[in-house]
Amino acid sequence: MIIRPFAEKDRHPVIRLWQRCGLVVPWNDPSVDIDRKLQADPELFVVGLIDKELVACAMGGYDGHRGSIFYLAVDPDLQGQGCGRRIVEHLATLLTQRGCPKINILVRSTNPGVIEFYRRLGFNYEEILCLGKRLIED
Repeated sequence: MIIRPFAEKDRHPVIRLWQRCGLVVPWNDPSVDIDRKLQADPELFVVGLIDKELVACAMGGYDGHRGSIFYLAVDPDLQGQGCGRRIVEHLATLLTQRGCPKINILVRSTNPGVIEFYRRLGFNYEEILCLGKRLIED
């Protein structure tokens, strides 16, 4: 798998992949989320390709204190073959190069398979409650 930064030509394949992986929810417009990401650290939005076909992607972020990974998606037909691990490791390298000391991952509690995936990658459950407040309705 080749990992490279997101390019505009990836927009529709990324959104289709997010839809296949169940990451699109009614309160987030995926195209708007892409536009927002392209305004902040676009080099931390990466895609994975096999034979020129987009099969994985993720967004990373760093606020100067903690790093984050969002919208990690791997083609369901390729899950379990190391693509997700490679994307996470790639983003971890990019974040480390920026001086990022720690990555936080937000996972919906209704997704135990993804929680286990991250546990296998060395992420640990932390006694933290995530609170959110919508500032802009999509």
